[in-house]
Amino acid sequence: MKTILIVGGGFSGAVTAVRLLRRPGGPVHVILANGSGHAARGMAYGTQSPDHTLNVPAGNMSAFDDAPGHFLEFARARVPGIDSGSFVSRKLYGDYLEWLLAQAELQAHPGATLERLYQQVTRVAPEQGGALATLESGAIRRVDKVVLALGHFAARDVRVADMGFYDSGCYLRDPWDESRVNGIGPDDPVLLLGTGLTAVDMAITLLNRNPQRQITAVSRRGLLPQYHRHGSHAPSAGQTPDMIWGDASTVREQLRGFRRYALRLAAEGRDWREGMALLRPVTADIWLAYSERERQRFLRHVQPYWDTHRHRLAPAVADRLDAALKDGVVRAVAGRVRGFDKCGAGVAATVQLRGAERDATILAAWVINCTGPCADPRQARNALVSQLLDDGLVRTDSLGLGLDIGTDCAVIDAAGRASDVMYYIGPWLKANYWEATAVPDLRRYARLLADKLIE
Repeated sequence: MKTILIVGGGFSGAVTAVRLLRRPGGPVHVILANGSGHAARGMAYGTQSPDHTLNVPAGNMSAFDDAPGHFLEFARARVPGIDSGSFVSRKLYGDYLEWLLAQAELQAHPGATLERLYQQVTRVAPEQGGALATLESGAIRRVDKVVLALGHFAARDVRVADMGFYDSGCYLRDPWDESRVNGIGPDDPVLLLGTGLTAVDMAITLLNRNPQRQITAVSRRGLLPQYHRHGSHAPSAGQTPDMIWGDASTVREQLRGFRRYALRLAAEGRDWREGMALLRPVTADIWLAYSERERQRFLRHVQPYWDTHRHRLAPAVADRLDAALKDGVVRAVAGRVRGFDKCGAGVAATVQLRGAERDATILAAWVINCTGPCADPRQARNALVSQLLDDGLVRTDSLGLGLDIGTDCAVIDAAGRASDVMYYIGPWLKANYWEATAVPDLRRYARLLADKLIE
């Protein structure tokens, strides 16, 4: 019997396990290792708050690319009135993934079995024909294949002159640490580092406890996410990606082409979101075609704007955020945080405002890091990742976006060799494919990886 160890029980790990259990083939024993004790949820879907919603419509959230209505059917059976354009809670999606794994275990293909292992894997050492995996208990398991489905890690600390502040009790590195967030007083003013989707989630959570709480969010450009509009914004019939910028191949030319295309859409009473929808299926191809120099240009000049237009807010969340901004209880600031000083029970943050000659001081009782998950494996603060890097079994890409991966999701080692034992699926695929963090992308890799492992 082939034994496959999957390290990580979030979306990527759970759906890969489901694919393995459902796929015809020889006998297979799937070990799903997840130290948190909650398989199939991960950071994204572990929230229990009904205010944390998906930022993709329900109709696009099936775990299976070959069964696009799968999640929608599940959601409709539990929440009447949901349609393909609804933005449902992330808790409901976590329920879906848990149910999916349970169903796959009950209806597994003959010879396929699942073992749920609620321990951290601290070390993986390849050996002839497989690998030895060390668990936090000290036990060692021999397996034939290893799938690293490690998911997201907490953000890196923002670089400031005195990094010692980050050891203080009023700093939260992980915004999803519910016990720490629950310790924030209802009247405490809060400074959020970052103005993206994570910052919006935190702002909504904090405002639910006190709608008049003062919240300041700061990022280099102060850009807030755009929002989905009600209804479909699929491209019009006959539209193709090359209509946006023709044969342009550089970041500058393509950006100019997209702006011209968006203006044409607006002149016709249509929406720029149609252009983003046109790019969606070919984004990975565009990224693969870039030289490293063009990728650097994209990261330096375009990424903040791409992120705010590509990863949009659900309409209801956008409405709540707009109201809070208009009321002045939430404000977004463009600037660079230079440092923190403890003052009484709180903190004074020094911010170099964008375009201003003088620094500003922002007072808060708490500082929460909402800059998004850690992209660079070298900064992940994870024992297994550190061991794999130190032993040269994996390597980061040159831009620090993730891991170097082969075309079949095999990890690339320090010498440039593709492993025949160890594979990766998750957001660090971004290094190779850029768009590899959302369900519509990861579900495809889960299918391809399961096929590879069984074959």
